[in-house]
Amino acid sequence: MTDRDAVALDDPVGQSLRGHHAHLARALGRAASYLPDVATFSSVSTDPGEAGWTDLARLLGRGAFADMFNCPATPPDWEPVFTLEGLQMVGPAGCRPGHAQGATGVVELGPGDVPEMLDLTARTQPGPFWPRTHELGTYVGIRENGTLVAMAGERLRPPGWTEISAVCTAPEARGRGHATRLIRVLTARITARDERPFLHVSAANTSAIALYKQLGFEVRKQVTFRGFQTP
Repeated sequence: MTDRDAVALDDPVGQSLRGHHAHLARALGRAASYLPDVATFSSVSTDPGEAGWTDLARLLGRGAFADMFNCPATPPDWEPVFTLEGLQMVGPAGCRPGHAQGATGVVELGPGDVPEMLDLTARTQPGPFWPRTHELGTYVGIRENGTLVAMAGERLRPPGWTEISAVCTAPEARGRGHATRLIRVLTARITARDERPFLHVSAANTSAIALYKQLGFEVRKQVTFRGFQTP
């Protein structure tokens, strides 16, 4: 992989909002953000200047939350909400042996499953998940005795790439390889359409990082996730 191949990953939110997810976006000037029930991620240009931040503040509204990926320094009147160090990891260019296997028992999730998806993500905290987040891409899950116990899905979609996200397993169902099966199924889907998978993970989540490396993902760069409240 060359830097040129992955340049879209330097601004995955903006690239997604201006492309594959334009139908789920709202924009003003240099700023763009997802619709509120879809995601809280926002983007400004890499050199926004005062006008770019003003555009984003006007777009989101007063006292709103802006979830930023590796954003440049914000103006001093934007209140910090959180800072989280993480890693951006990229998957293999092709479907590795075994990635298409293990699909038995994996089901595709849809609008009717949203209440269970919201409950599972609330209990496991894999990252932000809202009532319309499932519209970002395909989400798959595993049920035990009819109950959703594990899920994962597609989130950001910069050109040539698809992010795997919301990988989570209920505490009572862990240790059974559910996350591995789901990631393999999603990787097979993504590579089948000639795209490459990528993901973001907290730098402190060493067990997840080890799993992703085992499945062929490599660290591309360190990232800093920041949340702000607009003035």
